[in-house]
Amino acid sequence: MLVQLAIRDIVLIDRLELNVREGLSVLTGETGAGKSILLDAFALALGGRGDGGLVRHGQAQGGVTAVFDVTLDHPARAIAAEAGIDTEGDLILRRAQMADGRTRAFVNDQPVGVQTLRAIGAALVEIHGQHDDRALADPSAHRAILDAFGGLQKPLAAVAEGSRRVKAARSALAEQRARVEAARRESDFLRHAVEELDALDPQGGEEASLALRRTTMQQSEKIARELNDALDCLAGPNSPVPHLSSAVRRLERRADQLPALVGPCVTALDAALVALDEARGVLDSAVAETEFDPRELERVEERLFALRAASRKYDVAADDLAALREKFVGDVAAIDAGEEALLTLEATLAQAEAAYAAAAQKLGEGRRRAAKALDAAVKAELPPLKLERARFITEIATDTDSRDPAGTERVEFWAQTNPGTKPGPMMKVASGGELSRFMLALKVVLADRGSAPTLIFDEIDTGVGGAVADAIGVRLARLAAQVQVLAVTHAPQVAARASTHFLIAKDAVKGAGRVATSVAPLDTAARREEIARMLAGASVTEEARAAAARLIAGAAPADDLLAKV
Repeated sequence: MLVQLAIRDIVLIDRLELNVREGLSVLTGETGAGKSILLDAFALALGGRGDGGLVRHGQAQGGVTAVFDVTLDHPARAIAAEAGIDTEGDLILRRAQMADGRTRAFVNDQPVGVQTLRAIGAALVEIHGQHDDRALADPSAHRAILDAFGGLQKPLAAVAEGSRRVKAARSALAEQRARVEAARRESDFLRHAVEELDALDPQGGEEASLALRRTTMQQSEKIARELNDALDCLAGPNSPVPHLSSAVRRLERRADQLPALVGPCVTALDAALVALDEARGVLDSAVAETEFDPRELERVEERLFALRAASRKYDVAADDLAALREKFVGDVAAIDAGEEALLTLEATLAQAEAAYAAAAQKLGEGRRRAAKALDAAVKAELPPLKLERARFITEIATDTDSRDPAGTERVEFWAQTNPGTKPGPMMKVASGGELSRFMLALKVVLADRGSAPTLIFDEIDTGVGGAVADAIGVRLARLAAQVQVLAVTHAPQVAARASTHFLIAKDAVKGAGRVATSVAPLDTAARREEIARMLAGASVTEEARAAAARLIAGAAPADDLLAKV
């Protein structure tokens, strides 16, 4: 709840510090005393729109600080923590307004953006009045209000999880479809390439081997004659081998006569014969190598041409064609697997869609039951507020195609102010006073179901008579048993039910030639005097004081009074 509000140099306020307690606090005072200034300043601290005109004349800047004491698990702390703010102790919201229009925002003395300040402020305070533009008047919040009233957190969580799964399944399916479509565009090429490379069946190192064989065969024709001539010299009719062999035999027969002379000659001639025989063997092999089938050369050249053509076509080395074929085979397999995965993901999405639809239907049924209960509960609050002929309607429209994390229903609070008139959105159909009383009735019903810890009601009793004002006071007191309530009021019946009463006054500043707004808590006697003024007007009579005393004394517990109204 709000525990302190400090304002400095805002419009007519010099310095003001307001300590607020739990329960119902009322702010009263003469028209023009500065009640709206106080609320504008408070709204500034909650993230409201800044304006250089709010700064007191002659000052460079003004400021507003609001201190809140809330539970450790309150949503406002979570918002602050998410923004990186230290949330130990109280939550302190501060806004500095410069005269040139600039503003600065702080939470627990850490600078924050206005959006963050506004989000925290909205979780801490709801302001309701004839020109309400927050909280219950915002149709975007009506669905969450209905869910809180109906206690639909579990089915809502199930729908949110279903929506998350649908979103994830759709994303995965879209990504897989994109991959499959890209693969399909290359599928024909890949399959043709695999068929072509399978038919070619390239082998590693094959090109070099074929090139060497072709070179050998091409050169063989040129050297075959020389090799055959050389072989003919060694093995033909003019071969020296028979002559040398005969000479060796003759010398061997003479070896006994002069062994020292003949022996070395025989040895040398034997070595020459052996060398000639080895040379003949080499020449025989070489000649054999030069012998080839011309058709083999043709086949080798055709194979080389095919390998090198494929190399140019696929822009890889011929030795890499085998590896490329394996890659293409893998790509084709991936396409086939992708098609299968696509079917699986489509089935997963269908299951997620069905699960979401079932959860959303269950949530929708719960919302319709809650709507009937809410309409009935608000209806019961309307007659004492002089809205006995009015109807409160929770309008629900369903969009079955929606996959919103909060469900398929759009919820808006409608009103019918008189029988025979056309119902419509509450903000458009109800007048200012009617809207304020609708809001009060609704807040009474919702007091223990997700309300902000501090509620502000700005002159919601305007234009109503004594009985209705008393009914409003009863309901404000009843609300104050659940949450902190601050009410700006002109109704003595409302003021009499307050646990704390503040008087807003505008007084001349001595020696300054100007006026300033002040706020002061009233003790029992001063409170009775203020309520007497509210009853009597400018001239307070003893009868008014007596009536004020009776109003204060007659302020019984809210539940008892509500039962009588």
